[in-house]
Amino acid sequence: MNGSDSVSGLEPRSKRLRGGWVLEAGAFAGLYFLYDQARDEVAGSGRVALDNAKDLIAVERWLWLYHERTMQRWVLPHHWLASFWNIYYGTIHFVMPVVALAWLYHRFPKRYVVWRNTLLWMLGIGLVCFWLYPLMPPRLMPHRYGFVDTPSKFFNFGPQVPVHFRPDGTPNARSLKEFGNLFAAMPSLHVGWSTFCAVSLFPIIRRRWVRALLVAYPCSVILGIIVTGNHWILDAVGGWLVLAAGWFIATRLGAWHQRRARAPAEPANTAAG
Repeated sequence: MNGSDSVSGLEPRSKRLRGGWVLEAGAFAGLYFLYDQARDEVAGSGRVALDNAKDLIAVERWLWLYHERTMQRWVLPHHWLASFWNIYYGTIHFVMPVVALAWLYHRFPKRYVVWRNTLLWMLGIGLVCFWLYPLMPPRLMPHRYGFVDTPSKFFNFGPQVPVHFRPDGTPNARSLKEFGNLFAAMPSLHVGWSTFCAVSLFPIIRRRWVRALLVAYPCSVILGIIVTGNHWILDAVGGWLVLAAGWFIATRLGAWHQRRARAPAEPANTAAG
């Protein structure tokens, strides 16, 4: 994922306009709004989400990865720590991708094009996954599984209310209004986006301490999604797969677009020789 500059070779078209970054930011914000609305519309059945969660637990047990409950218990006795992770989970996920894209846009515009497109493809792929595979997160599992719904038990910037379900297993109207799609757990785009920030910036950062922070960032997000009960460990793997798929599509399309842009000039140069 380090050769994105050479694959693209093209700067964003908004660079040709004075203040073009405003248009770029506005377009991205609009697309994210559409994604957010669509994600809530594809919320699946609670019963299907619970069945999928049971299957995922079985896979994690087989892989020796079923440690979410143990990890959550590390923070539950410390209310301030649980509240910290609630806030961390709900805020940095949106801040860091904006910072990464803004830095790339102003300093490395050719690299920005590929990574911007990668992020957009991640949204599209994630939306399809949420539609095809609704998954109940740990915090909403039945009490016998031993998880705690930390967003409703400890302070956070979001709704501090428990989720209630209808008899058919779907969240009630208030829960849907407060939380949107509660079963959009696989893949974890929190992990996908944090890793996106790390790999898009790492090759162009020279200071070692900043590189260390970039590596630590997705690691901290993985810890955060687990101790808050918002995701399973395999959801993090899903986030990495979506990132890889988004990058692959973006780079392949970028290479195709670059060849297409150069095609008219090549025959002319050959004829002139």
